[in-house]
Amino acid sequence: MKKNLKVNLTWLALILATYGIIYALAMAGVINLYYVQILMQIGINIIMAVGINLVLGFSGQFSLGQAGFMAIGAYATAILTTSNPTFAGFYLSMLVGAVLAAIIALVVGIPTLRLKGDYLAIATLGVAEIIRMAIVNGGDLTNGAAGLTGILEYTTWPVVFVFVVLTTVLTVNFLRSPIGREVIAVREDEIAAESMGVNTTKVKVMAFVLAAITASIAGSLQVGYIGTVMPKDFTIMKSIEFLIIAVFGGLGSMTGTIVAAIVLGVLNMFLQNVSDLRMIIYSLALILVMVFRPGGLLGTKEFSLMKFFKKDKEGKN
Repeated sequence: MKKNLKVNLTWLALILATYGIIYALAMAGVINLYYVQILMQIGINIIMAVGINLVLGFSGQFSLGQAGFMAIGAYATAILTTSNPTFAGFYLSMLVGAVLAAIIALVVGIPTLRLKGDYLAIATLGVAEIIRMAIVNGGDLTNGAAGLTGILEYTTWPVVFVFVVLTTVLTVNFLRSPIGREVIAVREDEIAAESMGVNTTKVKVMAFVLAAITASIAGSLQVGYIGTVMPKDFTIMKSIEFLIIAVFGGLGSMTGTIVAAIVLGVLNMFLQNVSDLRMIIYSLALILVMVFRPGGLLGTKEFSLMKFFKKDKEGKN
């Protein structure tokens, strides 16, 4: 118990220290508005990729529907903040979007998550397209294909930082819970897990719903960051964009997901000046990683402070 308390307090200190350093650099002008925007985009990417890794890396389900759930959060925020342009309205819209995404993921997940492999990918892709087309045909509510503009900028880097921490902690604690261990058991061998009494459909749906909630939160933060939202922002390429981050970092590694989001975000920043070659260099970097590190940057490894406390205890003994 004391060891867990020390680990949690150390993590809290690291989080606060990271926030303090970024805040100090921003106030000193070392990090200007451009770099702050890069930090916010990296944070949003982390939230999305964590959800995708939960579904693909930890539960072993190949889903291409995350862009649809991101669209739900984005449009919930865009619509509700129009009538209630306050921070209270913004956070209420995030809650509404998360609840809607969870309900749709639950309704969709129960039948589709009985499928496997390519069939599941096609089914979830279909769900995302249904959501997108419903938005396109939403009339005055969603403004159709033209989307919604003039949304106030509610998203700041402290807001993104807090939600990155909250979603990551929530996901990690879910995976360390008994249900989370069942999710991982399903990934390793679904038949063996089922023979041991694990309700495989239930645990897969729970992971799918949690990932949908994180995607919705990311969508709300995204629209509060850029101030506009259109259906074309949530095509299959959006799902693949975040899928790349999860694969790049290592399926089954939350640490790898965070590292990959930061690395690819910084890489994109440096490639802004060579826009013609950006996608070529970006794609080449991904190919090299997949060739030499097919399991991703970290594979299934996780950074754990518990190891340091164990070493410290062994050294004293």
